[in-house]
Amino acid sequence: MFEKVLTQHINIPESQSIEYYLKHGGYQAFQKVLKSMSPDEVIEEVKASNLRGRGGAGFPTGVKWGFVPKDDSKPHYLLVNADESEPGTFKDRLLINGNPHLVLEGAMIASFAIRSNHSYIYIRGEFVKEARILEKAIQEAYDKGFLGKNILGTGYNLDMAVHRGAGAYICGEETGLIESLEGKRGWPRIKPPFPAIEGYQHSPTIVNNVETLACVPSIIERGASWFKSIGPEQSPGPKLYCLSGHVKRPGVYELPMGTNLKEIIYEDGGGILDDKKLKAVIPGGSSVPILRADEIDVAMDFNSLAAIGTMLGSAGTIVMHEDTCMVDALLNLLHFYRHESCGQCTPCREGTNWAEKILHKIESGHATEKDVELLGEVANHINFRTICPLGDAAAMPIQSFLKKFGDEFRAHVGVGHCPLNSRL
Repeated sequence: MFEKVLTQHINIPESQSIEYYLKHGGYQAFQKVLKSMSPDEVIEEVKASNLRGRGGAGFPTGVKWGFVPKDDSKPHYLLVNADESEPGTFKDRLLINGNPHLVLEGAMIASFAIRSNHSYIYIRGEFVKEARILEKAIQEAYDKGFLGKNILGTGYNLDMAVHRGAGAYICGEETGLIESLEGKRGWPRIKPPFPAIEGYQHSPTIVNNVETLACVPSIIERGASWFKSIGPEQSPGPKLYCLSGHVKRPGVYELPMGTNLKEIIYEDGGGILDDKKLKAVIPGGSSVPILRADEIDVAMDFNSLAAIGTMLGSAGTIVMHEDTCMVDALLNLLHFYRHESCGQCTPCREGTNWAEKILHKIESGHATEKDVELLGEVANHINFRTICPLGDAAAMPIQSFLKKFGDEFRAHVGVGHCPLNSRL
């Protein structure tokens, strides 16, 4: 029987308070770390759990922490990435709203592990309520002695603060986030050097996603073997799946990693809205390659989705039924990526603009077969040619939509309008 550990308290009004969190075993893992473990032992336990980052990349968290130098003289920083902005993704916001102290405890443990005395929570500018929730939770943690100087008499010092961004998708990329935190334009950096060596203020820095850190207290409290017993060995643990689009019960579902996509849609999500036929699914947020209806019998984990040419990403599952125009859907995505391009790299800045213009022509019936071909060429010239993955995030949907639904794009050209909407 699967036991929820991330979302079991989120629907209880008082779950935001530290008193409620302490009553249900909160901060026990942090106290265990402070009183009986070394930073290296914490890192090794998280490595052993094989916790992989929940922000999209899926990099092993313990390995990432281990990259931070141990004996240098610079300050170390732990940055919590709460700049949740991937279309179709709304899990981190749920955790902050429903269980903020779980996120804080994970950040505290991570800070201890990387020998950091300073942690910042970088939160999306639009999340005004969530920022206030976190600020209140942080103050409660200070008042109870879990933050500040000489925490619980152990000699460990840790300060934490919330930093609000200004609503830019690009600041979800870790080096863009760091640039923004330093007060500069959120332009991603060329890597190497990687943040673990030279990040915030040119010092060793770890950036972890909200959900990633929320998994850490349970790993410390219950052990790596418990975490590895959930889901597939190569990417284990509980996972938050966001389900939106044409489903009867959209929402966030905590399930074992590797739960079948078809099961998530038809059992947890209740099936397709209005009992229509399924047409397509974006499994991991808008930036990952799309799947046809006949491809959804697949485990929702990093390796299984990679094997069929897509990605788990942030697990933002977007469902589309039979009446969806795929050209219009792609146009909607490209409008977003064109708008959110930071403009630093020419292929992304210019390519997303051209792609949106071509899609407008196709959808409105003013395109030719050459325009469909040109759209694919534009995507090919964006992919893998930018400093950060935003260019890839725009190119991969174009490539996969054309590959899986190319006939629909050509049908727009053939009839001179959208076949699913004769008004266009």
